[in-house]
Amino acid sequence: MDKDIEEFLQAHNNFFPIRYSYSNLKKITKNFKYKLGEGGYGSVYKGMLRSGNEVAIKILKQSKAHGQDFISEVSTIGRIHHVNVVQLIGFCFEGSKQALVYDLMSNGSLDKHIFSEEGDKFLDYKKIYEIALGVARGIEYLHHGCDMQILHFDIKPHNILLDKNFTPKVSDFGLARLYPMNHSTVSLTAARGTLGYMAPELFYKSIGGVSYKADVYSFGMMLMEMAGRRKNVNANADRSSQIYFPLWVYDQVNEGESVEMEEVVEEEREVIKKMILVALWCIQLIPDHRPPMNKVLQMLEGDMGNIQMPPKPLIYPPDEPVDNNKAEMELETFAPSSSAPIISASFPFGRYQ
Repeated sequence: MDKDIEEFLQAHNNFFPIRYSYSNLKKITKNFKYKLGEGGYGSVYKGMLRSGNEVAIKILKQSKAHGQDFISEVSTIGRIHHVNVVQLIGFCFEGSKQALVYDLMSNGSLDKHIFSEEGDKFLDYKKIYEIALGVARGIEYLHHGCDMQILHFDIKPHNILLDKNFTPKVSDFGLARLYPMNHSTVSLTAARGTLGYMAPELFYKSIGGVSYKADVYSFGMMLMEMAGRRKNVNANADRSSQIYFPLWVYDQVNEGESVEMEEVVEEEREVIKKMILVALWCIQLIPDHRPPMNKVLQMLEGDMGNIQMPPKPLIYPPDEPVDNNKAEMELETFAPSSSAPIISASFPFGRYQ
């Protein structure tokens, strides 16, 4: 794997950001003095370049898929320049020592601001709505703005970073895949992503092939969490009907009741309702029923009166038994199905292709 990565880096030498030595990273981080966080991927440290720019350096742990994760991250994010996608400044590859160097996002990840009491103090719904728009623009760029379509496969609040102005940046491309624009579905050998945000077609191949609509589903689940300031699946919810938030909130909206959130004014309530309606369209079970990201953006930016009530979201296909072990099972290769997206001018009658 080390040889493969080295060949890959040499072959794309002109294309990539700066290559740092491990000793460079030690200097930049003052011998890894300031740790910003840790996860399954490894640890993140704060550093400063000679230019004075602050950076976050992710030191990757060794793992089975680790080499592929490194290649995925460098090959996808290395070609991206968009205000709502995190900027990869450089990388380090010295055998087992592998690292990624990014611009520092001083406000951390979105989950800290929507799930914590502290976050509520300074992120109002206007700002949350602006963040949702930014994330949607970032994902839309990944799907349609590059020479290849980039499928992220791990959109969730933890992977949305916020800069000093709370501009959101889509980050963590370890699971991402690059595909030609004319591929309407993609082949995967195993389910990938985070449970709770993973699209159902990753488990139930009978409902449709895997495509960029998997990211739309994940964005919808995240948008619902942003609107409700709570996790979508919450075993500790006050009322049992709220354990799975999308179903509870659907009934509230469908019956014309306002969704009760903490102390919000009428204008904010409208924004919340719009976010919820868009989220409910994004999390439709059948991939063809979900809008593409450019349509999602139109809905979020447009007038709520133009958004039709979506069908009630199903959690799994009605004819499929629920199998909690499906997440662990490898999937068969998906066969290509429909062609490129067809978007109707009026929102939304029938299904999206």
